[in-house]
Amino acid sequence: MSVRQSLLAAAIVSIVAFAISPASAQTLRYANQGELKSLDPYTLKETTTIAHHAHVYEGLVTRDKDLKIVPALAESWETLEPTRWRFHLRKNVKFHNGNPFTADDVIFSADRIRAKGSNFLTNVPADAKFVKIDDYTVDVKLDSPNPILISQWDGWYIMNKKWCEENNAVAPTPASATTPSYASLHENGTGPFMIESHQPGVKTVFKANPNWWRKPEHNLKEIIFTSIGSDATRVAALLSGEVDVVEPVPIQDIQRVNASGTGTVMTGPEIRTIFLGMDQVRDELLYSNVKGKNPFKDIRVREAFYKAIDVELIKSRVMRGLSTPSALMVAPQLYVLSKDFARPKFDPDGAKKLLTEAGYPDGFEVTMDCPNDRYVNDAAICQAVVGMLARIGVKINLLAQPKAQYFAKVLKPGGYQTSFYMLGWTPASSDSHNVLNDILGCRDDPKSSRGEANLGGYCNKKLDEVADKVLQEADTAKRDLLIKEAFEIAAKDFGYIPLHQQALAWGVSKKVKLTQRADNQVLLYWATKQEE
Repeated sequence: MSVRQSLLAAAIVSIVAFAISPASAQTLRYANQGELKSLDPYTLKETTTIAHHAHVYEGLVTRDKDLKIVPALAESWETLEPTRWRFHLRKNVKFHNGNPFTADDVIFSADRIRAKGSNFLTNVPADAKFVKIDDYTVDVKLDSPNPILISQWDGWYIMNKKWCEENNAVAPTPASATTPSYASLHENGTGPFMIESHQPGVKTVFKANPNWWRKPEHNLKEIIFTSIGSDATRVAALLSGEVDVVEPVPIQDIQRVNASGTGTVMTGPEIRTIFLGMDQVRDELLYSNVKGKNPFKDIRVREAFYKAIDVELIKSRVMRGLSTPSALMVAPQLYVLSKDFARPKFDPDGAKKLLTEAGYPDGFEVTMDCPNDRYVNDAAICQAVVGMLARIGVKINLLAQPKAQYFAKVLKPGGYQTSFYMLGWTPASSDSHNVLNDILGCRDDPKSSRGEANLGGYCNKKLDEVADKVLQEADTAKRDLLIKEAFEIAAKDFGYIPLHQQALAWGVSKKVKLTQRADNQVLLYWATKQEE
């Protein structure tokens, strides 16, 4: 089965099939464990935030219910030559303030997304030169072929040049910003919803856009989003009918929700990989009792950490069976040769021996950064890791924070502001190259966007060379072998510790019909709700 077929099957299985009466427009109330801080679509490359922005903003392309790339603000395109693409823009599209959408907005957005402060630097390649042919035609010229160019554009939303200039919002808002920008508090997209009010981190009200260029598939008049960090409170709100959709449902509450009669839990495979990373750049860790050196620069220490973590125990005890332990930094649905890889066996005794050989017979102390409201059971997973590493003498000082504070710290300008951390990654392009470039790529060239999400500074130049070949190779079989070569390099380096792919768990009222995609974006422009 192909990747697309696998994802299609997952999506079809995940569609809640209820009889819906698409009568009068409805209010849908949605709660997530995390917050929506910034409305600037280039601030934070994080799945839930991107999904929120997708209700307001649109890109040149988008993904359909089966994760297939389809036209959006670009109604068509062609490859004039291997290094030159032409995009034909949709006419008669207006931004929410009435400004017309034109090629000027595309060129402006291409520059803005690649400017300092953006967290989406790799979505639009640095070598891409955007040329306006006329108001509704744009050429993109590349230095070398890139067969997956438009797949990389998923999540790149187009902003209005005139609006940004008028409101001093030409520069993107960094995740670490302490003062909100105009674009972080206001929006002007072309999408199916407009934002009526926004209380950062608390509540956001979306109103249906009556002038949307596309025929709506939803029957909503408004979406009211609130952040509910407490698992128990979030589930109680669903069961009481106070909210219609919640994400995620704690694994331990799935059976209770399904038995409630008022809601159900949509589950399915997710293509996000949860993993651990280590600072391998600094000569001395920022947050450790080891002075004058960095233990993580020693491959034996990295291997020891890897072998000390029991992913099967995390699966059974923490995730209650709803996770798939991974040997790779990419989900098996996205890479056909993933079956050729196996995790090193859990071996705490061997890990202890490796630490001793590296000069740390009594272990050492280090701080671990972890979000506590971003991934399924994220803080509980980190707590489990703390206990497992304690068995080999490593003392972990766990700093678990809400995602807003967590990302502000680890994405602080200058980089490498964490010594040991948990992160989840869904490749926006649904392609292994995204992982090879954004996560595994060297982050040592300030002029390059490679390694944008490489928070620990892992670097192997040979892997980068192979990744560059992967990007340009059009032959699928040859490309898969190149990807395998790159992942083998990373595995031998113990540069990261992949944990698992978590399962999706959305709580949905029985009054609501919703489509679930394997990328875990809750997209309510496909939602319908029965009349109340």
